[in-house]
Amino acid sequence: MKDDALLGFLVALAVAALVTPVVARLALRIGAVDALRERGLARTATPLLGGLAIFAATLVAALLFVPMTGAAKGILGGAAVITAVGALDDWRELGAATKLAGQVAAALVLVLAGVTVDDVTLPFLGRVEFGTTGDVLTLAGLVAVMNVVNFSDGIDGLAAGVCAISAAAFAVIAFDLQKDAAGVLAAITAGAALGFLVHNFHPASVFMGDCGSNLLGLLLGGVIVEGSLKTNALIALIVPLVVLAVPFLDTGFVVAKRIKYRRPVYQADSNHFHHRFHRIGFSQRRTVLYLYGWTIMMAGLAVALRFVPYSDAGVLNVGWALVMGGCFALALAASAYLVLVLEILKLRRLRGWQLRHADPDTTELEIDAEVERELETGEFRALDPRY
Repeated sequence: MKDDALLGFLVALAVAALVTPVVARLALRIGAVDALRERGLARTATPLLGGLAIFAATLVAALLFVPMTGAAKGILGGAAVITAVGALDDWRELGAATKLAGQVAAALVLVLAGVTVDDVTLPFLGRVEFGTTGDVLTLAGLVAVMNVVNFSDGIDGLAAGVCAISAAAFAVIAFDLQKDAAGVLAAITAGAALGFLVHNFHPASVFMGDCGSNLLGLLLGGVIVEGSLKTNALIALIVPLVVLAVPFLDTGFVVAKRIKYRRPVYQADSNHFHHRFHRIGFSQRRTVLYLYGWTIMMAGLAVALRFVPYSDAGVLNVGWALVMGGCFALALAASAYLVLVLEILKLRRLRGWQLRHADPDTTELEIDAEVERELETGEFRALDPRY
């Protein structure tokens, strides 16, 4: 089925690339357009509904190359539900409760079709059975992944690129775990996201909208359950967290800040990683490429966890364990660089140049106090790129 995965990837890519302009014209005709927002980085009003093209590409390729088991039908059925709900939200904005209900309904289609986690293998604990609780946990997990992808969709090409990279990693891991159908679906998801990215990379001519971000989140969630969590592999629970570390971290930081300042967690703001990079002077393309690189590094780490023979029946292979440790160190260093250096240290340097340009007598303590205030409140003064 690896040949089917490659063919499915190519078909989905081609269909998405061809259908996206048609969907963009439809969005303009019916008024499904993302207006300019204060927190947004787009400079022109842009058509939405790109998720319809992603769904069309996924459906065509899946019908051709994915065995139509109960699980596959459930994933495609849930995908149709969330695409419809998201498209309605893109056309006529829905309330937060209504959108959540739509996500739960879509996830429930998967759960009722048997796309559930019944047990997992944990370090030191071994196999843990969930029973009927697994259905509830799976539903909550699917909704969580949809929201994580949805929250990260705030800059040209980010969500599509990150999902394409993640889906490709899940495809490789699913095939290694002998979950071939999930591997094919993951490859198709990667192709559909990449085909849409042709039109969504900066400067984007169309946005995927809620119908696209929620759809990709649901597809990734279904692939995670069927291709990773439904195995007895010890690594199965860790792999999804590593592959999706970037959007999970982004969402975690944003939600924590909203809770800290007693704001509704569903209320959009400008505290995502891409907003912060923009505030310290990064262009949209540079921001996206940095986040792509970070995602590729984390996805590579997840694949390495599966393929590097660092342990054999619980006995560490010292040489390979050192290689694996080096991979972890590299991923950790890259994460620290992006989160700390780019967002804090570089901000401090730029802010120092700006403050001293206005007042040469500005002290180090005053610079530190200003940076600390901005990082604490999330309220930044504009950075002048000339300094």
